[in-house]
Amino acid sequence: MESNVSIGLLGLGVVGSGVIKLIENHQKELAHKLGCAVQVKSVLVRNPDKARDVNLNRTLLTTNPDDILNDPEIDIIVEVMGGIEESYKHILKAFAAKKHVVTANKDLVALHGIELQETATENKCDFYYEASVAGGIPILRGIAEGLSSDRIQKVMGIVNGTTNYILTKMSKEGVSYTDALNEAQELGFAEADPTADVEGLDAARKMAILGRLSFSTNVSLDDVEVKGISHVDLEDIHYGDKLGYNMKLIGFAQCEDEQVEVHVQPTLLAKSHPLAQVKDEYNAVYVYGEAVGETMFYGPGAGSMPTATAVVSDIVSITKNIRLNVNGAQAVPLRFERKLKSPEEQYSDFYMRLHVKDEAGVFSTISSLFHEHDISFKRILQTPMKKLDLAEIIFVTHETTLGSFRKAMEELYRLDVVLDIKSHYKVEGDVDDELAGTAETL
Repeated sequence: MESNVSIGLLGLGVVGSGVIKLIENHQKELAHKLGCAVQVKSVLVRNPDKARDVNLNRTLLTTNPDDILNDPEIDIIVEVMGGIEESYKHILKAFAAKKHVVTANKDLVALHGIELQETATENKCDFYYEASVAGGIPILRGIAEGLSSDRIQKVMGIVNGTTNYILTKMSKEGVSYTDALNEAQELGFAEADPTADVEGLDAARKMAILGRLSFSTNVSLDDVEVKGISHVDLEDIHYGDKLGYNMKLIGFAQCEDEQVEVHVQPTLLAKSHPLAQVKDEYNAVYVYGEAVGETMFYGPGAGSMPTATAVVSDIVSITKNIRLNVNGAQAVPLRFERKLKSPEEQYSDFYMRLHVKDEAGVFSTISSLFHEHDISFKRILQTPMKKLDLAEIIFVTHETTLGSFRKAMEELYRLDVVLDIKSHYKVEGDVDDELAGTAETL
């Protein structure tokens, strides 16, 4: 058996504790697979006296990052402390010291991943970050290795468990957004400040990473259009269900002719779509390849042990590279110049809910306006609201461009017969007639 591989751990929170537990409990398996033991030599913490749910010799704890970063006996740095600037500086220092790095930090990878990968390669170091997207689901390794022979055309994901839990509660139990969020917070699925989750920022960071890896182009966080779920109405979930759709916060990345679009937004998914039945706090990523067709990766997207599993898998990969003396040789540089699709090049079906005057000829006026933009309707519901002397119209368009849909929507606001555009959402997937309920076609 060869010399042990030594780990320096930056952070001892939920994920860091899970990493230590996994390494301790799986020593026999790790030694069998690697031909050497893996040991945690030192751990950076803010408060050494804090009570923790992991048994660890106190002599391994330090409050000085240099005790770890400058230790010549430490081979791999595992960054699970979170944050951006401090973690960024520590990782650069680790590479300068010829240490390999594993991180679970999606914020850091989304913002500085390309620069960090280049720095790692220059120093013949490995930089792995499987745990930064979808927790324990091996999606990055699946794309980089399992689907490396294919051309990936589209990646769609439920990559935030908090929002999926909230939308599941709203859909299945009819509770309000506020009540569903409160329950998610009570169960620990949502933070006290849930902004990053519910406004789509967490998912956007993950989609920047997925888009970059899938299409070999520099997708930055600023390239991701983001819309969260805080304004999703139970009415739209109800009408979507009636029309054959489930509401999900979807991260979407697509590449055609080397042009990409990446966005995160609440989306009505046809119930037959593989992602539509992913419930509660679970994550799933749907990948469509030119050769393989549809694939889907499903599992827990967060939590101590699932995320730790991804971190330790990266440690295993780096250790194998150390034994083969190929560290820093695995990374594939980006291939294509970033080219973003314009709204006129982004195609989709769309859902819209309107409040209009309840009088003759209103729908004909609206239909004519959309026809001027070459937009036709696939499904339509109309509900009179006699008490308010208005009507509610819900429709799903056939495929059109985002640019055309936006122009039509702008003109709708100027029609006297349209009182309010209550909502509009992207639609994905085709609905079977049997799943479309009793939709009324006008």
